[in-house]
Amino acid sequence: MILIQKKAVFLDRDGVLNHSEVVDGKPYAPRKLDEFIIENEAYESTKLLSQAGFLLIVVTNQPDVGNGLVTHEIVQAMNQKLMEELPLDDIKVCFHSQSEKCSCRKPKPGMIKTAALEFNIDLEKSYMIGDRWSDISAGRAAGCFTILIDRGYKEKIEEQSNVSVSCMLEAVQNILERS
Repeated sequence: MILIQKKAVFLDRDGVLNHSEVVDGKPYAPRKLDEFIIENEAYESTKLLSQAGFLLIVVTNQPDVGNGLVTHEIVQAMNQKLMEELPLDDIKVCFHSQSEKCSCRKPKPGMIKTAALEFNIDLEKSYMIGDRWSDISAGRAAGCFTILIDRGYKEKIEEQSNVSVSCMLEAVQNILERS
């Protein structure tokens, strides 16, 4: 029996699906559940992608857990809210701090590759949408087409995306036109 590989869209969480607080050009993930606000365009965007037959998998670094700034339980509650409100298939999380040398933390492609094995995903027909260079680097290393949502952060871009857009809906339009 031949298994047909699926196509997926890998999504960063903070700054893509939910609001990130930006201070001095640097984005910060929410640390309290009442600060966790799903972006309005995330609802329509994920619905369109799901209807087009894409698996939707979140890949997110959550170093604030490893750094002791937020609890594992709060991050899990935020992720549960996403799973309940958006048509997501899975959420992969790296809880390690930046100083830990793990294989799952973006810019490494560990979370994407793990999901690809679990869900039988064809990475060459898949996409990575993120708002930071580390998202783009992970997607490129995994073999995905990459789309940067440019939020105007003041950080050095260490990896160029295939496409740069201004919002999630524009990213989705780009994917749907290519599919």
